[in-house]
Amino acid sequence: MTAEIVVSADSGVGDIRIDRPAKKNAISTPMYAAMADALEAFDRDAAIRTVTIRGGSDFTAGNDMRDFMGAAASGDTSALDAIVDFLTRLSDFSKPLVAAVRGNAVGIGTTMLLHADVVVAGAPARFRLPFAQLGLVPEAGSSLLLPLIAGRTRAAWLLLAGEFFSADEALAAGIVTKVVPDERVDEVAADIAAKLAALPPVALRETKRLMRDAIAKDVRAQMDAEVGAFSERLASDEFRTAVSNVLAR
Repeated sequence: MTAEIVVSADSGVGDIRIDRPAKKNAISTPMYAAMADALEAFDRDAAIRTVTIRGGSDFTAGNDMRDFMGAAASGDTSALDAIVDFLTRLSDFSKPLVAAVRGNAVGIGTTMLLHADVVVAGAPARFRLPFAQLGLVPEAGSSLLLPLIAGRTRAAWLLLAGEFFSADEALAAGIVTKVVPDERVDEVAADIAAKLAALPPVALRETKRLMRDAIAKDVRAQMDAEVGAFSERLASDEFRTAVSNVLAR
């Protein structure tokens, strides 16, 4: 576990909070491992009916690029393994998952939302998928899920151009469920989670399973394909140059 991932539970609702404000909630390898462990524990705990995942003034700036670049340069696969483990547990999570997004949600900060059941975003929130700009490819099954959710041409623009897009644009694309005033994000997400937690739990899990199972094999196959391409990209000059330029700013 790590102090930068705060895990708690109350009245049947589990909560995972990313708490690394000095780094805009950029996610390190230990943080991925802590979130994966929390998801597994909540999934097994019969007392937990639903789970929220949230950040602070920023949801997350995405991967900690210094952490990730250092691991890639040394040939250490632990960083990528931790991401894959977290995304697998997220994709397989059987209970309703509610995400609360304020500030920036970059890279995996946006792609993880494709696995949430409800996403509440603050009106000023911004989203970005800068994989191509970093010499990388999408992850989290987003190369399959985003076209299904947003439509192919809109997904292509978001993934290829990698520009910031607004909460209203994320709502129109189907990534976000509700846009609310920024100061109400956590409150609204907590209310939704509590309402879901009060409903028949088996019916909720079965409903989620039926929706997930319809495309589960395709999502898992796409995630595997993305990991293969992502690994190759990590060894590329494009990735090293792009990240060096980012870190030099």
